[in-house]
Amino acid sequence: SSHVQRVDDQPPGLAELLRQQDGVMNTTSALGWMSRQELRWRLTSGRWQRPCHGIVVAHSGPVTEQQRLWAAVLWAGPGAVLAGLTAARLDGLQGFPGHDAVADRPIHLTVPTSRSVRRKSPGLPVVVHYSTALGSAHVHPTRQPPRTRTARSLVDAAAWMATDRGAQAVLAAGVQQRLVRVEDLTAVVALNQRLPRRTVIKDTLDDIEGGAQALSELDFTRLLRRHRLPGPDRQSQRLDSCGRRRWHDAVWETSRLIVEVDGIHHLEVTQYWADSDRDNDFTLQGYRVLRFPAFVVRYSPGYVAEKIRNALA
Repeated sequence: SSHVQRVDDQPPGLAELLRQQDGVMNTTSALGWMSRQELRWRLTSGRWQRPCHGIVVAHSGPVTEQQRLWAAVLWAGPGAVLAGLTAARLDGLQGFPGHDAVADRPIHLTVPTSRSVRRKSPGLPVVVHYSTALGSAHVHPTRQPPRTRTARSLVDAAAWMATDRGAQAVLAAGVQQRLVRVEDLTAVVALNQRLPRRTVIKDTLDDIEGGAQALSELDFTRLLRRHRLPGPDRQSQRLDSCGRRRWHDAVWETSRLIVEVDGIHHLEVTQYWADSDRDNDFTLQGYRVLRFPAFVVRYSPGYVAEKIRNALA
């Protein structure tokens, strides 16, 4: 719901601009509709407020997260768009809070390299990135506040993460949460030969395309390669004794071996029983099932590799 306070003498054009921008505009736009004296009166009287340099919000209540994002985009000027994790969260990415307090999250912006943002600090946790490619192939045509398309947002987020592991996590999450397809991400990478972490991102996308969508599964893929274990039939589908379709992290059909990598949700009682029920069904069908917590795969890969090698032998 909009926080814009209606003023009787507010011109229709100004009301529409505030509606489109969730009650936020820069002072240049405001001065197109009123004198400096009137703008100053609205601010000093408390009817409006100034959340950061050069930006006004046309109400007196708390500034929402959406309005903070608008303030950041408008502060950065023409052509600026939300990007990286900031844009990806708006389009549905979950699991990357960044900070406990929403107000402390960095607001990632991308600006054309033809411009340079030299304005006074906005008083917001803004991170400005520059790009030579911000055309229609990269910027969403309708979503507001302006932002990069989801595939571009995720690739940028991966490139800007503090660690390679963080980069892999954000790519895996985007595909696993069905926000994008691997081919969408690959197309973005192909257009940027100077992309930071380009090799890591390409290798990760190759692994995801092969069926390893969760970060724990990517760890498992690297474990198999490092310890020269034969490749499984990844994400294999089987029917249990009741005819229900079941998916497995990895199956070696010729050895009748199933390996599952369990995330934290597998510790829940209902999930634990579902896992046990499934394991029982496939044990009765002649399969052996090995289960490893994700943290064991990550931090004790030699132990896991030894168990699998022994089972395959």
